[in-house]
Amino acid sequence: MKELIKRLVETPGPSGYESKVREEVRAAIEKYAAEVYVDALGSLIARKGPDNGSGKRIMISAHMDEIGIVVTHVDKNGFARFTNIGGVYPRNCVGGRVRFLNGVQGVIGQEQAGAREALPLSQMYIDVGATSPKNCPVKVGDVAAFERPFTDLGNRLVSKAMDDRIGVAIAIETLRQLEDTPHQVYFVFSVQEEVGLRGATTSAYGVNPDIGIAVDVTRSGDTPNGPKMAVKLGNGPAIKVRDSGMLSDPRVVAWMVARAEEARLPYQLEVLEGGTTDARAIQISRAGVPAGCLSVPSRYIHSPSEMVDFNDVQNGVKLLVAMLSQPVELG
Repeated sequence: MKELIKRLVETPGPSGYESKVREEVRAAIEKYAAEVYVDALGSLIARKGPDNGSGKRIMISAHMDEIGIVVTHVDKNGFARFTNIGGVYPRNCVGGRVRFLNGVQGVIGQEQAGAREALPLSQMYIDVGATSPKNCPVKVGDVAAFERPFTDLGNRLVSKAMDDRIGVAIAIETLRQLEDTPHQVYFVFSVQEEVGLRGATTSAYGVNPDIGIAVDVTRSGDTPNGPKMAVKLGNGPAIKVRDSGMLSDPRVVAWMVARAEEARLPYQLEVLEGGTTDARAIQISRAGVPAGCLSVPSRYIHSPSEMVDFNDVQNGVKLLVAMLSQPVELG
């Protein structure tokens, strides 16, 4: 599974430009699904389970996109000025490297090079080695992702784009391991989550599920003077109770907890004070959908070096398989 994760995180795919990631996902799942298709916005959807079973129509959603940048103009000295695609934090940018979708690489610098703190993105630039607009290999509208390789530290894995390629990897592995299910399960690999849950919004409308589960990262509370949060790397996948965009359906939370305890899998309960996931979009689709979220604890979210624990990842797969293998009645 680590090789799959490496391929996914090292493939560039900022919001709106997920095609290369979609190709990797399709290649990994095609032979395990009854049906695979791409919707109008670009989300990849794979269906597994009986056509007319007695179970539920369940949507599992993990987003393929990552944060990135887009060039706004090239100044007279050949430096590419840019703005964000998604939640790009200035403090994580200075000295960082990016790769444009056309292959051009560059490094991010900022005005006032000696400043002790990061300046706003409007006072940063990308140096691609050009000296003028004429010899600059990028232009207005060109898009880039952060460039940082996958690092295997044993139980801890580090890379850019763990948010949310680690969720994508969990969904892929769940689809592969799910030998039998009474449900019609729709694995949705959504687009444009980082810019407003857009792919999950349209996919949920199309799938029209009975139950929705997002698979995404969440913050951790286990770093020095870090956020006060009862989630730690290595203590199991987290079952979301609440974030700033949604309240998980208590029946879905109870279902997830029950399956984890039956399978003797470690789990944590998550209350996230900032941020949300595809579950919000699923929850308010059409007439409403009972929804929840399986979260992977992560350090350094929205930086080029996000960290997760491989045991949490594997246990996340086991929990989803346990949930989807048996009938469910939420009551």
